[in-house]
Amino acid sequence: MGPEGLRAYLEANQLEIEAATMTLGNSGNVESRNQSMSAKSNQVLAALDSICKQKDCFASRLYWYTDFEQAKSAARVQGKPILSLRLLGRLDEDLSCANSRLFRIMLYANEQVSELLRERFVLHWQSVRPVPTVTIDFGDGRKMERTLTGNSIHYVLDSEGRVIDALPGLYGPGAFLRELTRVSSVATKLNGFRTDDERSGELSRYHQLRINELENAWLSDVKRAGLRVAPSREIPKLAGSTPPSAVKAAAAAISKAAMVERPILRGMSDNPKSLDSIGSDAGWLMIAGLHAEDATLDQATRALMAFKDPSLSGVNLQGAIIALERAVAEDTVRNEYLFRARIHAWLASGSGSSDVASLNEKIYSELFLTPSWDAWLGLRPSGAYSGIDDDGVRR
Repeated sequence: MGPEGLRAYLEANQLEIEAATMTLGNSGNVESRNQSMSAKSNQVLAALDSICKQKDCFASRLYWYTDFEQAKSAARVQGKPILSLRLLGRLDEDLSCANSRLFRIMLYANEQVSELLRERFVLHWQSVRPVPTVTIDFGDGRKMERTLTGNSIHYVLDSEGRVIDALPGLYGPGAFLRELTRVSSVATKLNGFRTDDERSGELSRYHQLRINELENAWLSDVKRAGLRVAPSREIPKLAGSTPPSAVKAAAAAISKAAMVERPILRGMSDNPKSLDSIGSDAGWLMIAGLHAEDATLDQATRALMAFKDPSLSGVNLQGAIIALERAVAEDTVRNEYLFRARIHAWLASGSGSSDVASLNEKIYSELFLTPSWDAWLGLRPSGAYSGIDDDGVRR
């Protein structure tokens, strides 16, 4: 039934959903939270996730298509552009890639962002490939699960599935809201053109304008930050057919690398010291500080953070919020000035295809450094001897 089915389910189960989430944001431990949620409440939330195709849908109330043709059909009927998320893993599972988990918490749960997505876009997601997971067994019954590597990207597409723009990686809620509002207006304007040539010309002009705006903003930020030397905007390149290491790919996403994946990658890397530089560039940190407001978490996100991890309360919760906002602020400016600037250049010049599948392959290979031909996603470095039978590989 699509979004109408979601609305009907929310209305029919409103009391159970409220009861299941009444502890949202309250301090406490996992046991007390679970005791307050009845078996029926858990079933209601699980069914809601199944309908939305998104984990923790109670916090966002967003409906996602997983069939691209259905999404395009809905976009034609509603006269809206498509926001298509490409990720590692699945959006409706807890252990999707780290960036997509932060999307659910920081962006989709944000009240202003979720309202914009609901009103102006048809939502769709597609898994690029499974996300690598690791389980740390402490040998006494305790286990800890994590995901490794991978990045995500939001594409804005027209109702035919052609690329209008893209937001690579994690953005702060303020920046995400501002950029999607801008691109939504561009999508509406493009609907007024009758021929493909007119549409292509207008889209090329838009991307060239954005390139100029980003360059001016970059020069202004460097000056406002008081930097004598601008931080490097060089993007690492693939070395022929040699797979890039997961450590190099990790630098493409500050939040997940520095806060989530670094401890585990350190134990798997042939060059663990290189991980220490991620998120420690003083120049980028100063520029990120100029845009700190773009990464501010709203109350809905803070409540969801506490709900998902009840051990986070008081000072611990505030510390986690501060660290996350700081990392996301740097992610945002890096994604805008490095990756998105490159994507604008590709789309303005025609070297980036309007076909989302082709452009996605190019971005994952050249920007995210996780090309589809690398079966191990940079997690099996060459020349590093593990001492494990068959290098620990099980098929």
